[in-house]
Amino acid sequence: MLNSRPLLLKTDFPPISRESISTIQVNLGYVCNLSCVHCHVNAGPTRTESMSGETVDQLIELIDAVRPQSLDLTGGAPELNPHFKRLVFAARERGVEVIDRCNLTILFEPGQEDLAQFLADQGVTITASLPCYLEENVEQQRGKGVYNDSIRALRLLNDLGYGHAEDRQLNLVYNPIGAQLPPPQTSLEADYKRELKQRYGVLFNQLFAVTNMPISRFGAVLLSSGEFTSYMQLLRNSFTADNLATVMCRSLISIDWQGFIYDCDFNQMLELPILASDRAMHMTQLLQDSSLLKATIVTGEHCYGCTAGQGSSCGGALDD
Repeated sequence: MLNSRPLLLKTDFPPISRESISTIQVNLGYVCNLSCVHCHVNAGPTRTESMSGETVDQLIELIDAVRPQSLDLTGGAPELNPHFKRLVFAARERGVEVIDRCNLTILFEPGQEDLAQFLADQGVTITASLPCYLEENVEQQRGKGVYNDSIRALRLLNDLGYGHAEDRQLNLVYNPIGAQLPPPQTSLEADYKRELKQRYGVLFNQLFAVTNMPISRFGAVLLSSGEFTSYMQLLRNSFTADNLATVMCRSLISIDWQGFIYDCDFNQMLELPILASDRAMHMTQLLQDSSLLKATIVTGEHCYGCTAGQGSSCGGALDD
């Protein structure tokens, strides 16, 4: 697979720094039941990387030390990690919001029959990928049959109170098809809500419009199609300085499946260690000395993806 990493390391992106940590984002592994074109993690059914029980124990210690507002669980499909439920229990017992980055179809995988009820019982916030409200566009990115399973999953979650009960938040994520920026989030959310309700009776809380990052699988697609340079120019030309104040890395740290710390999920995938050091810092080091976590954030050309146009983060547009 073509690698965009060498093209992203040298940058003139403006320096930014961390202000506090309100969110710990954790990648529980690259195992997934899908292989989506836009996936910046290159996750899929053949991947084997998965966070161990020992590392999960260390993560719970880190939650106690940092006391974040939110624990944001990603993958792959984070639910396929064998310690997923134990980690969710521990975080919820501590009053920490848990966000599950769910691909929806995972609810129907063998062994996951009780997953939807578990998420509802724990009051987990579900942030679910649905790249479009149209079947053709979804299956172009995520594979045949995914759209119908996604709608079936959304209906199941609605039946459990998601999308309309106060303590059961259901948010959807839109990704563009190809090398373009997302449309304005507010108007797109209105379209999603109208179409999904009229077609299927589906309800949800918010739509997050997320820019595709030129790394890993999507970066390889851009390189193979000859669109990498033009896409990077689009991101740079669309730079909005006001978005620098609210980029997600200012209030977040990212933990990989082995327990190493990064400034964000994208830096994690590019193997850009925190503090721009030669060696990644493990969270056990942070437990021993919290002063190791300095404010300076490591940047690269991909950071223009978070600041282009309306801006983009794991919580959607920064300015819409």
